[in-house]
Amino acid sequence: MFTGIVTGVGRVAAASARGGDLEIAIEARGGGIERLQVGDSVAVQGVCLTVTRWESGAFRADVSGETLAKTTLGGLRPGARVNLEPSLRAGDPLGGHLVSGHVDAVGRLLDAREDARSWRMRFEVPAALARFVAPKGSICIDGVSLTVNEVEGATFGVNLIPHTRAETTLGDRAAGDPVNVEIDLIARYLDRLVGGPRE
Repeated sequence: MFTGIVTGVGRVAAASARGGDLEIAIEARGGGIERLQVGDSVAVQGVCLTVTRWESGAFRADVSGETLAKTTLGGLRPGARVNLEPSLRAGDPLGGHLVSGHVDAVGRLLDAREDARSWRMRFEVPAALARFVAPKGSICIDGVSLTVNEVEGATFGVNLIPHTRAETTLGDRAAGDPVNVEIDLIARYLDRLVGGPRE
């Protein structure tokens, strides 16, 4: 379990095909990343992965075919910056919202513009996810917990404060870029309990 509060930005050191899957190596320092042990969970661009080993200052993780098909991780290349968050430990503060690291879909950044000292961003999600996005609700984009400002159909807007823009990879994004989207965990389970539309 995660909170969507990115604790550090790492850099992809290598991405190697492994029998239809992918192994990635990520160099990272600070933000609690050094405490990761083999077998621990870590969110990489909002995707929950398992640390398989440490080598030359980089942790390695396997990315399955399912994850490659449902997230942006298949597009990672050496040098790419990635948001990182170690999993919660008992007693850790819950600064964002409950995040599982199970990405629901790949969305798209439509546009970004300055708004005073902040940055306004508008995203589009697949139509099937639109009902889960609510004004003033929570959403996780590339591992970052954000508050939804407004919703129109399958598009929604968020506001990045200067700190979030500087300390995550969202400040690197440009119109048209794909992003990992995880809807609010509570909304997902409520939909299941009340028998919402099935695909």
